[in-house]
Amino acid sequence: MRLHRLAAVCAGLAMVAGISVASAQGPKEIKVPLLTADGKDAGTATFKTVKTGVKLELNLKNLTPGQHGAHIHAIPTCTPPDFKSAGGHFNPDAKQHGYMNAMGHHNGDLPDNINVADDGTGHATFVLTSISLDPAAANSLFLNGGTALVVHAKADDEKTDPSGDSGARVACGVIKQ
Repeated sequence: MRLHRLAAVCAGLAMVAGISVASAQGPKEIKVPLLTADGKDAGTATFKTVKTGVKLELNLKNLTPGQHGAHIHAIPTCTPPDFKSAGGHFNPDAKQHGYMNAMGHHNGDLPDNINVADDGTGHATFVLTSISLDPAAANSLFLNGGTALVVHAKADDEKTDPSGDSGARVACGVIKQ
């Protein structure tokens, strides 16, 4: 009983101070299959809650060699062949595009491109602090029923709004709880 009272007092003080004490809920990890526009397996995106944010591990395949931009998009649909059904970038903070943009970056922007080797495979890992897997968070990937991860045909220049001049959408996967 004493612990419950202490927790209630701490929660009350945190609310007065404007500090959120909501515990992280929702999945700790989610694996998203990616498909190319012609339905081939394009690999996976694994999102995992870590102390500093969400770790995203991309394992790509069946893509053209070179640098590819990737972003989290706002709508949880991946209708081929152009994947435009995924909408624009996930951006609940209403910022501009790219980590090099002085106006800040979209929540769904990734800090770097993914290099795809001559064999069509690529691997990248990022820790993203602007997203959450907690469905109650304002930056949750599960807002409005989910989001989508989209891989683009070209490299992201990290500054041009709205999409970093990254070209066509060549792979997509739906992120849902």
